[in-house]
Order: sequence, then structure tokens, then C-alpha cells
Amino acid sequence: LAVPWRCSPHSPHRGVSGCPPAGQVRAAFLRFFQERHGHRRLPSAPVRPRGDPRLLFVNAGMNQFKPIFLGTVHPRSELAQHRRVVNSQKCVRAGGKHNDLEDVGRDTYHHTFFEMLGNWSFGDYFKEEACSMAWELLTEVYEIPRDRLYVTYFGGDSLLGLSADEECRDVWLRLGVPASHVLPFPLKDNFWEMGDTGPCGPCTEIHYDHVGGGRNAAALVNQGSPDVVEIWNLVFMQYSREAEGNLLPLPQHHVDTGMGLERLVTVLQNKRSNYDTDLFTPILDAIHKGCGGPRYQGLVGDADVGRVNMAYRVVADHVRTLCVCITDGIYPGLSGAELVLRRILRRAVRFCSEVLHAPPGLLASLVPTVVEVLGDAYPELTKNTDQVMDIINENEAAFLSSLERGRRIIERTVQQMEPSTNFPAEVAWSLYGNLGFPLDLIDLMLEEKGIRLDSAAFNELVLEDAKRKAGGPQAGQPEDTNTHLDVHSLAQLQSNNVPATDDSPKYAYTLGQHGHYEFSPCQATVLMLYRDQSLQKEVEAGQRCGVILDRTNFYAEQGGQASDQGYMIRLGQQDILFPVESVRLCGGYVVHEVTAVETLRAGDQVQLFVDEAQRLACMTNHTAAHLLNFALRHVLGDSTEQRGSHVTAERLRFDFDTKGPVTVEQLQQVEQVVQDTIKRNEVVHMAEVPLALARRVRGLRTVNEGYPDPVRIVSLGVPVESVLTRDSEAAMQTSVELCCGTHLLQTGAMEDLAIISERQLVKGISRVIAVTGGQAKQAREVGQCLAMDVDSVSLRMKQRSTSIPEMQNLSKEVGQLTKVVSSTAMPQWQRKELQTILKALQRTANTAVKKLEVQQAEEKAQSLLAKHCNQPVIIDTVPADSLSILMKVVNQLCDKSPGTSVLLLSPQASGEVLCACQVAKNCLPVFSAADWAVAVCTQMEGKAGGSAIVAKGSGNAKGMQGALTTALEFAQSKL
Repeated sequence: LAVPWRCSPHSPHRGVSGCPPAGQVRAAFLRFFQERHGHRRLPSAPVRPRGDPRLLFVNAGMNQFKPIFLGTVHPRSELAQHRRVVNSQKCVRAGGKHNDLEDVGRDTYHHTFFEMLGNWSFGDYFKEEACSMAWELLTEVYEIPRDRLYVTYFGGDSLLGLSADEECRDVWLRLGVPASHVLPFPLKDNFWEMGDTGPCGPCTEIHYDHVGGGRNAAALVNQGSPDVVEIWNLVFMQYSREAEGNLLPLPQHHVDTGMGLERLVTVLQNKRSNYDTDLFTPILDAIHKGCGGPRYQGLVGDADVGRVNMAYRVVADHVRTLCVCITDGIYPGLSGAELVLRRILRRAVRFCSEVLHAPPGLLASLVPTVVEVLGDAYPELTKNTDQVMDIINENEAAFLSSLERGRRIIERTVQQMEPSTNFPAEVAWSLYGNLGFPLDLIDLMLEEKGIRLDSAAFNELVLEDAKRKAGGPQAGQPEDTNTHLDVHSLAQLQSNNVPATDDSPKYAYTLGQHGHYEFSPCQATVLMLYRDQSLQKEVEAGQRCGVILDRTNFYAEQGGQASDQGYMIRLGQQDILFPVESVRLCGGYVVHEVTAVETLRAGDQVQLFVDEAQRLACMTNHTAAHLLNFALRHVLGDSTEQRGSHVTAERLRFDFDTKGPVTVEQLQQVEQVVQDTIKRNEVVHMAEVPLALARRVRGLRTVNEGYPDPVRIVSLGVPVESVLTRDSEAAMQTSVELCCGTHLLQTGAMEDLAIISERQLVKGISRVIAVTGGQAKQAREVGQCLAMDVDSVSLRMKQRSTSIPEMQNLSKEVGQLTKVVSSTAMPQWQRKELQTILKALQRTANTAVKKLEVQQAEEKAQSLLAKHCNQPVIIDTVPADSLSILMKVVNQLCDKSPGTSVLLLSPQASGEVLCACQVAKNCLPVFSAADWAVAVCTQMEGKAGGSAIVAKGSGNAKGMQGALTTALEFAQSKL
């Protein structure tokens, strides 16, 4: 650990050259806890949160350890074995509670992406050891002068009945920190909470004074001074906040610490800005190289003329975030984290083009530099550099083109606006929502034109949208409280030695004669009931509750497979069924959500009955998902990575990485690979093996998931022993996955698989939805019927009717078929094929109608010309099937006789009269077509509109004679 930390302020050396590089600072932190203090070093979790729908991004080192703090971790999982852990976690804070996006770039310390160094204790050490390790690292390893460090502790809160954390204060004093540097602070500064409820506790923070020189800076701590900054926060989790707001002591005490690497490096490299450290300088240099112009000078506020320095900071920060997020599978998109990332990308693009005047492509060209800076710490960044650059470039091009479209829409709207009115809110909202047009840019462009946005109406639209989204299913709705055991109940179960549920009977099924699945019966004892966040021995009739059994054959929702449903009966009471609505796994206990039809008690003996049809459908679709995963990789290539899946009795959903849209041929090939395996009726092999052994399998498909140890391997057609032998290529040739789900025992029962939908969720990630068995057969039959309908229209189209109404009906039929094809469950490859044919037929029909109309118009124009030879004005009636034909007759007449102004009326069978007119150019501006049409149609109690040259309208047949007179009088008055 003897690193020369020579660049601290007390040393004469200045400048980055003699300073410890950021990589060394990070490594020293990890080594210190690993080697000196026996911590287990873990890699950073991806920034896409796992199993936490309320989080957009991983925003702190503790996110991946939440199940430990909440007590819900499976006792057999790797996570449950941890006692002391150290890591450096990639964090993104943008969107949601930590929304720093608009602050980034204005100052020198806000970031959207940062690295959090952290050490944890799970029920091992507490305040004494945590503080002394932190002090040792900062003062002895990093050699930060002690007189520049200040520590804060929790000063108590009388409302909550919490006294000051004097235990923590005394630890610091014993470590030799002077009393004048140990400072108490209230709840808002020194009490940490995970959320509105859940684990929480007092914290102690270590602050650094950049100025030093023997002064006492205690008065500046926590005052927002840029000179005195917090560098490390040590949280002592010792309470749990309940829904009612009261605090209960936690059954186990934990330590969770976090120190921002960027701030620490700033201190050790003797800088005042994070952007002046070697985490950023290479990126800032690359920006300068890419755009020319002035270098980065670190200016802020008014001193930063033209916001050039701010632009450098925005682009450097945002490109780091883009690299990390895209690598971890979050791509710029339209909702949730993807939408936040799209905003980050677009903000960076605007600063590149509008402030730095850089050519397109600058942002993506910085990716290799980011990889150089961060790649050693996070090797995953080095794998897909080209793909990350492609995604950034494609999104940049799309944004620049939508900016162009947005500008045109604003121009057009402004031209059509009444003078001295506000810009319409719905247009601004559509620009913002659909084109992703930045609000400040809309304001800026309107300001340039001296126009204001109707802000009140716009804010109403924003509120409506927020309300709509809040009502949606993703709004982090409260999870079912009866199956979600809280941390205290879990601790109580463990301290009462209630054993974890044995759920191995869920795998107890066999394939009987005639391919019929037989599920073994399961008898169990009720160990405990759970209701209203507390464990109970008895629950009255009519109440919903969670039932914890000693064993179960019900599958609890996990690994993307929906939970079983069914019922339980009490032994000896065959006629009373207790329905099981859902099942959840919580800290090793399987909790069955049941409505108690009669009083239920701990100790009751029950018999369990799984809904076999639903279970078999889930098994079929889960095995199908594995087959689909294999087939996609086989057809699209090995870089096709699974991004997520969900299996229910009805269908399966599968998300995966893809270079571009999947073609019709590829979809057919994927289905074919699956069907071949179904026909071979391959055996599905399953076995439990130690996790370490399973991870050695070549070609093994895993997802970012916490697996228990031992873990189940599911292998199609190849026995698990063969897959496990050293250097076995078996897993490359078939589907081998780690999976806790329930599966078919042979693939033949699947019968068929049809992919009924495939779409790109965002650039680079596709989602397919597939059905199996009878549903797949039905989808194929529907596809065949629709293909025949399309053939029939196609044939009739080829017979080229000369009747306009007939062609119009065909065109309508094509439109209706197009709707049905796009919304019906059928094989996706066939849908795409039929959509291509229908698109061409629609074009053919439209062209044919136009052609016939022109033909008809020409004949009518000829006879009218012969009738009104060389007249300056032609006013007449003529039969015409539509306003479109009537307009064409008028156009033809004016083309053939350029000095003539024409107005034609056409009475319809419905009693309506159509009107169309055109004025000769030499009669403008005195004679206006719009005024002419309005005068005529008003006479027929109708309406009209248009321009000075052409206009159209309609009215009522009763006024037609008077209208012809009006037309002539109007024309004579103007000529």
C-alpha cells in the first residue's frame, strides 16, 4: 500500500504529473479493505437496477444489497453469505429523486454518472471499527492532513424520541479527532433513510477543508461552502421506519459507507474541481481536439462567456453516462430510464452543436477516450465500443432531424397564428412529447420571434400527463402486503427457528402414459400466518392473509415465471377450499396469499392442489423461452444477449440485444429451429450443481440474477453431466441455462411455437412475444385465412376496373385488411409479408383512382370547353362523383384556357351541391377565388374556403339556381 500520495496540499509538488492517478486511488481503497481488513471485493453491479421497479438507475452502492437490509435475501444465495464487502459502484443520478440533470455543467461538482467507493458490514462490525478504518485510510494511507478533516454525527431528534449518537462522537474523540472538529447535526444532515419506510439510521460524515492553513473551518461544515466538502458518509443502519412513521430497532445492525471517487481524487490531486482531475482531463482534451475552438479553462457563471466551459463539462459528464448505461443495456428510448438517457444524449448533442459548433459525430468519437479512462475498473466497457458509438450516432442523427422538423412546425404554426396571440400549448406539448424537442429551445425560438408560449395551458397538459402516468401500472404501486414479509417479521421467524420452506416438491412431477403429466400431491403444516405486517397464529374467516408452510409444491414468482395458483384444503375437511391467489418467495419462506374461508391456525395440516392446467402452460412456455433464446442466438449470432423475459400461462415475452430489425427470413428460421427441436421430442435434463461449477460451463446463458447455491441447470437434449465435463462444447450446440423455473420433461408437448410480435423497444433491443401449442396453431390458421383474403383483393385489383366507386371500395377493403393484419395474433413473419403486399396494393388502388379521375375530368373539361368557347368566365353545372373530380375538371379547364376563370357546381344524389372554382392569374388581386366560393355557397346555406386562386365548398340543392346567378353577378362585379 506504499503509494507516494505526494500531491496532497502540504507537499511542494503541484500538477497532475506528480499526483496519484485516479486508478491508483480506486485500487488503494479496494486493497485496503480487502487485504488489511478481510473484506470480500465484489464487482460493480450494472446500472440497470435488478428487481426494483421503483428505481430508474442504480444510484448508490447499497442498491444491490437491499435484500440483505430488508431481510428478504434467500438464505442459500451467494448474497446471504456476505459479512464484509468492498466495491466501487457505477452510479447514475438523473431523473427521479436525484435529478441533477440541469445542474450538471453549471458548477464543477455535479455529475449524472459517478463512482461510489464503499465498504459494508452485514451484521459484523459496527461504529467503532467503521470509523477507525475510515480514519486509518484517509490519514495513514492517503496521508490527508488530520487538521483539514471534520466529522459530523447525529445530534438527536426530540420529536422521534432519538437521543444524540454519543457512541459515535466518543469513537471519534478516542481516535484523536479534536473536539472542535467533531460536530453534531440534526436529522436532515445526519440521519439516513432508504425511503419513506424501511431500514434507516444515524450517519457520520467526514468533511475536508480545501483551504487549510491552520484555520478552524467548523462553521463552514454543511453550509454549502465550496471550500469545505463532504467526502465520505458512514451510515449505521440500526432502525426500521414503519408505515405509521415510528422507528423500531433493526434485528441486525449494518454499516453502509459511500465515498465519491471524483471528490476524493480532487482532494488527493490538490484540485478544486472534479473536472481538473485525470478522470476528466483526457475527455476534455478529446473534446477540444474534436471541435477546435478555445480550450477548457474551468470558468463558471458570468466569467464563462458563451457558456463554452459549461458545454465542455456537460459533454464530458454526459458521454461517461452514455457509455456506462448503453454498455449495461439501458438504451436511449421513450419511457423510464431510457427516456432520461435520451434527454441526457440530446442535451449533450445540443451543447456540442450549438455552443461548441462541433460537427456531428463528436459525441461518439469520445467513447474510446472514456473506455481508456474507465475500462480497467469496469472491463465490460471494453467489449462493445463500436456498438456504443453506433447507438450514440444513430440517436444524434435522429435528434438533429427532429430538431429540423420541430423548427419547421414552429415556423408554420407562427405563420398561421392570429396576431398578438400566444403560441398554442398543444403544439408545444406535441413537439416536446413526440419529437423530444427541448422546452427551453421552444421558448428560445419563440422569444426570437417575439411570441410567448401559453404557459398556463401547457402546465395543465403536463399535470394531465403526470396524472395519467401515475395511474399506470408502472407507478410503483404498493406490493401486496400479505405476501411481502417485513424485516421484523423475517427476523422473528429466524429467531423462533422457523425453518425456511422446503419448496422442492414443486419439481415433483412425472410424465405418465399417453404423455400426461402427473403432479405429486403435497401435504404440509401451517407454520405461521401473516397479515397487516405482523405474524399471527390465527386468522378469522373472510380475511386475506399470507400462509407460511413447512413445505409446498406451489411455484413462487421468480426468474420471470408467473406464480402458481390453486387451492389448499384442511385434512379431514375435503369440502372447504382455501383459494391460493399468488405465491411469493421472501427470505427463503414461501408465502401463499390465501383468502381464509374459515378460521386458519398455525399447526393446521393442509393438502395442496396446484392448478395443473395453468402450471403445465407455464412449464411449456418456460421451456419454449429457453428454446427461443437458443434459436435466436443460432440464427442472429452469438452476440445476441438476453435482456429479460416473462413467462405466463398465456404467452412468453423475450427481450434481447439486436443489431437491427429482425427480417422475415430470420423470424422463419428461428421458428424452424424451435420446431425441429419440438419434433425430435428432446429430453429436458435438470440437475442441481454447485454455483462455482455451473459458472465454468462454456456457452452457458445467464442473466444478471442472484442465483442460489447450489443452482439448477436446465439442458435441452444433453445430460447435465456431459455439459459439466471440462472443455465440453455441448452447451454451444444446445440450450443450457441456469434456471429455477419449472419445465417440460420432453419438448414434444410444446407442439408448436409461433412468434406473434417482434418490435424494437429502443434502438438495439428487440422484444418478441410468442405462443405455443393450441394458441400457436390458431395463430397460424388465422394467418392463412388473412393471406387468402389478401390474395383475393390482389386478384380483383389486377382486373383493373374502370369504375371509380369500385376502385374506391377496393381501396377501402385494403385499408380495413391492413388494420386487421396489424392487430390480429398471427405469425409475425407472415404479418410483415402481408403488410408489404397491402402497402403496394394501397398505392396501386390510389394511383388507379387518381388516373380514372383525371380521365373523367378530361372528358368533362373537353365538352365544357366546346360549349363555352373562349369565354373569360365559365359558370356551369356538371355531374361529378366527388369534390376531388370536380376540382380536377376546374383545373383542366383553366390549364386549357389560361385567361378563363371557372366556377362549377355539381348536384349530388344526397341533395348536397359541390362547388369548385379557380380564378385566372391576370384577375388577381381584385378577384379572389375564396371570396367567390364563399358568396356562392352562402347562397346555398353552405360553407367554403381556399386561397385567392383556388377554392372549394358545398351547399344545399334548394339554393342552387340562386347560387348560379350570384356566381355570375360576383364575377361581373370584379372584372
